[in-house]
Amino acid sequence: MHPRIDDYALIGDEQTAALIGRDGSVDWLCLPRFDSAACFARLLGDEENGYWRIAPKGVEGPCTRRAYRPDTLVLDTEWETGEGAVRVTDLMPQRDRAPDLVRVVEGLRGRVTMHSTLKIRFDYGSIVPWVRKSGGQRVAVAGPDSVWLRSEPEVHTWGKDFGTHAEFTVEEGEKVAFVLTWHPSHEARPKAVDPHKALHSSVHDWQKWARRCHYRGPYRDAVVRSLITLKALTYRPTGGIVAAPTTSLPEEPGGVRNWDYRYCWLRDSTLTLNVGLSAGYREEAEAWRDWLLRAVAGDPADLQIMYGLAGERRLPECELPWLSGFAGSRPVRIGNAAVDQLQLDVYGEVMDSLYLARRAGLPAKPHMWNIQASLIEWLRAAWRQPDEGLWEVRGGRRQFVHSKVMVWVAVDRAVRTLEENPELPGDLERWRALRDAVHREVCERGFDPKRNTFTQYYGSRELDAALLLMPRVGFLPPDDPRVTGTIDAVREELGQGGLLRRYSTDRTAVDGLPGDEGTFLVCSFWLADALHMTGRGKEARELFDRLVGLANDVGLLSEEYDPVQRRQLGNFPQAFSHVGLVHTALALFGHDEAG
Repeated sequence: MHPRIDDYALIGDEQTAALIGRDGSVDWLCLPRFDSAACFARLLGDEENGYWRIAPKGVEGPCTRRAYRPDTLVLDTEWETGEGAVRVTDLMPQRDRAPDLVRVVEGLRGRVTMHSTLKIRFDYGSIVPWVRKSGGQRVAVAGPDSVWLRSEPEVHTWGKDFGTHAEFTVEEGEKVAFVLTWHPSHEARPKAVDPHKALHSSVHDWQKWARRCHYRGPYRDAVVRSLITLKALTYRPTGGIVAAPTTSLPEEPGGVRNWDYRYCWLRDSTLTLNVGLSAGYREEAEAWRDWLLRAVAGDPADLQIMYGLAGERRLPECELPWLSGFAGSRPVRIGNAAVDQLQLDVYGEVMDSLYLARRAGLPAKPHMWNIQASLIEWLRAAWRQPDEGLWEVRGGRRQFVHSKVMVWVAVDRAVRTLEENPELPGDLERWRALRDAVHREVCERGFDPKRNTFTQYYGSRELDAALLLMPRVGFLPPDDPRVTGTIDAVREELGQGGLLRRYSTDRTAVDGLPGDEGTFLVCSFWLADALHMTGRGKEARELFDRLVGLANDVGLLSEEYDPVQRRQLGNFPQAFSHVGLVHTALALFGHDEAG
């Protein structure tokens, strides 16, 4: 039986991440970066595509219990057996140069026989490396990649399955450790990390970081877990934040809606920056702002919806036919062709983020306003173009209402910046006129007066959950009848099991794709925000409580949720979902609870 997406837990070192199942198996790990090729790809295939399992001998099923150590990204997985009890602790310590995966096995009671099976398969499970001994370690090499395995128990390489195995026993109080280290195959052996010291320092460092959180309100554990997850999805060298550490986890099991999310989306920028500043993580917010400025620098017409970890622009999409896909969901894709789409909403996200950063007192960069002014001047001529919209539809461009609202946001933030900083250059009157023109067109062409709701795109009857953001971005006040009408219509038409879909997939070919998808978790957080803003606080809190309860046993959320089968769907864990959780907690409870 194939595991569920929510069976997994995350560990990472802020440059890459691993997913570990309830059975103690590392089934996904890309080295050395989030977007590198995976050396464990069982998540999207089978055992022959690479994994590393440590568990009691003869135990095939899930563990007895597991949990993160409080306020850390250090994972404890425990088994109770007839022989006794044992714990496996997994972590990826902050790297010096080389990434390390540390696994510490500790006897808790009795005497338990353990088995470790390691199958390295480079290039997304397609390449079996040459494994040899060197200085008491095992080293696996293929082309540019090599990994070194240091273990306190003796390990053996068995030819029949091209795997490395160890069988050993641990008694109460006894600890043994394994360390897997990647480095380029042409370089010298990397410096060895002490696994026990690494465990101690990782726990200390994560807990110290978590104490910086200002939020002290209800659901604090869920908020801190989300912030830790966002920190883990941050590429430390540049400050970029990946949407998820995975690719091709399906939005519909067995379907084709399988995308690579190991990149940085501009659509996440304002919420991410706001969450960082509000929760007490100014340094991280500034790093994200600086990444954003570097990424968008250049011709405004070339602004992309997403970039690589360091701001790379070329993210070509292809398929990996040798992988069977999670639960048979094909194709497995790497890269993302949506990078070439036009999405006008990202101009609003960038301008809103930089406006927020300036108002929060983050040090302004000398070139920042020049970039912003260039973006507005480009929009002045281009804003009436149709685009692919927030959700990266592949069914053709349309006049999406949310995109036009975010054009208004872009111009509005430019106008506000000039009003608040009159020393800056800019054509204030022209920009005010542009802002008014965009607002007028959206209200005339994007609103259905008969149904009292804004629509997904001009002239359509379809709705879009992104319309819920209108009052939050200031396009209309929360008490405007058009806002409340839109909230009610979206809730009625896109609701499923009390949660929200982002748009309809069964009545329109707007996304150009076959099949279906689950409810979109961040959209449900947006609904809670909108209910709160329009005075329906009790409903907002009830919805938030339910959404927090959808997290798996270690507090992680994917992109989507299936309320019928009660399972998480899509790439995992999803930054957008965790940003939504923190933002909604701050909106509902942070006004009188934050320090």
